[in-house]
Amino acid sequence: MPARRSLPFAQQLGLMGVIVLLAALLTVAGNFNAPDGGRNANLFFNFDNLFNGVATNMAIYAIMAVGMTIVVVTGGIDISVGSTWALAALLTAWAVRVPFVQVDTAGFWYVPLALGISLGVGAICGLANGLLTVGLRIHPFIITLGTMSIFRGLANVLAPEKSLPGQGQILPSAMSNLMQYDFGGGLRLVPMIVTVITVLIGGFYLSKMIAGRETYAVGGNSEAARFSGIRVDRVLIRAYLLCGMCAGLAGFVMLGRYGAVSTNSGSGDELLVVASCVVGGASLAGGRGSALGALLGALVIKLIENAIYVMHWNEEYRSIIIGLAIIVAVAIDRLSEITRRFRPRTV
Repeated sequence: MPARRSLPFAQQLGLMGVIVLLAALLTVAGNFNAPDGGRNANLFFNFDNLFNGVATNMAIYAIMAVGMTIVVVTGGIDISVGSTWALAALLTAWAVRVPFVQVDTAGFWYVPLALGISLGVGAICGLANGLLTVGLRIHPFIITLGTMSIFRGLANVLAPEKSLPGQGQILPSAMSNLMQYDFGGGLRLVPMIVTVITVLIGGFYLSKMIAGRETYAVGGNSEAARFSGIRVDRVLIRAYLLCGMCAGLAGFVMLGRYGAVSTNSGSGDELLVVASCVVGGASLAGGRGSALGALLGALVIKLIENAIYVMHWNEEYRSIIIGLAIIVAVAIDRLSEITRRFRPRTV
């Protein structure tokens, strides 16, 4: 079905067009809404806003959106990613934090240790979601709604200080040195590099590997996939495992970037991650989605969020706008499905 295969590429081109249009509109608005109305004071088109306000923040959500896309492609959903992110970051900070002065904090070995802990915690959380979903045969929304609360509760129990590192503790400087490495001119690109690598790996997994093709098959029609010999349960567990690992990786990046984490970190961010997937072209019915779409969707969401700052709108409008973006994206996807259904077929 050529039209079906070409749809994601068409959607990605459309998203790129939306991003360019949003950037152009925000550039104009940022110039008019600047304190002195001058070009140099443009609220949107300046290095600090584009880099720290949009790109760096987008990187963390794009990483999680890649994992979420894999789950959504199977026809599932994981709304526990925010809690998984917080739990992974908190346990990593707890494990590697050191007292002031008493320990050399520049040792490079702290970095693989912290990365291993973050990925491990994320993998355990994702595996739990997958096993519960497959074992109990309950809709993943209900399962992950429960685990969202469980993981958040574990974060509060395991970190009674509510914030790490605590008083008299610091994170190894090797972590911050890595994530805040300056390539020159204030360009701290490591979070974006990690994001690009994650997107490339996610794209290769979905489009080139047998496991990725099985993921699309299960999302398109799980019964047909089962009859064709695909082990559906294994595919589902693997999808949630990878989603959890992406959330753990996002926790590691965030911890190294900001140097601290609290029990409230990631609260409500599952909405942004799901929105990034949906806006990026993933179908909540399953069978469609891409890693590049997740990246573009996260960028669109962050541009919409940044518009609140540029336009001087009240911060409380943030949730309303993000919710509307999800509904509009799903409605457009639904309309495109109806249009294709009634489109005359050519042999």
